[in-house]
Amino acid sequence: MTVSLAPRVTAKRTHDELRALAEQGNIELGSLTDHEASPAEVVAWVARNFGADAAAVACSMADAALPHLVAEHLPGVDVLFLDTGYHFAETRFTRDEVGRVLDVRIVDVLPEQTVAEQDAEFGAKLHDRDPALCCERRKVGPLKDALGGYELWFTGVRRDEAPTRTNTPLVAWDERNGLVKVNPLASWTFDDLLDYAGAHQVPVNLLVSNGYPSIGCEPCTKPVAPGEDPRSGRWAGLSKTECGLHT
Repeated sequence: MTVSLAPRVTAKRTHDELRALAEQGNIELGSLTDHEASPAEVVAWVARNFGADAAAVACSMADAALPHLVAEHLPGVDVLFLDTGYHFAETRFTRDEVGRVLDVRIVDVLPEQTVAEQDAEFGAKLHDRDPALCCERRKVGPLKDALGGYELWFTGVRRDEAPTRTNTPLVAWDERNGLVKVNPLASWTFDDLLDYAGAHQVPVNLLVSNGYPSIGCEPCTKPVAPGEDPRSGRWAGLSKTECGLHT
């Protein structure tokens, strides 16, 4: 099902309690060891320790593998879509399909300003002149505000995506946002992701099969040649490699 409402607001445990739970989870799940838990086992751990109302899934709508995996254990979970105003049409279509076919609750997370309002204050194409500021205003800040209603968020971060993500744990304490951060797909490859999506017939953004293994906003995302770093199409030609959500 799909709705465009504010995130749920739940009674939350203290930061100390949640931080301790994150540390315990990494130990129980064998994070970054030879006996590391599978993605399904990671989500099952979350289901035992958190309710569906306490968790959210951040999804770029490149594919629906993560929302599908989480919804298997936490039906009706919130899926946060950062509606930056700059998305590809294919990404919006995928968002609609995810809401239509999965047992999730889509939450559109909006920036304070529309693109037109931002252009009026900062000038057109801020993403070309100061991409870090654009990401902060349209992604990082809005997500931080949205996450205030949860105890935990799931991300699709994988270790194979970039050198900066090589040591991604399964569970972490997210100090900046003040909640537990879970990366159940950390050990997966891009092929693992596509295999799961195919096996479970979940939506995949049409751009993925057209040279876009990593999909962000349209002005800042380019296709990637075979064999190149899957994130090399993001902010191509710039030193920027992350939008700031995971740094």
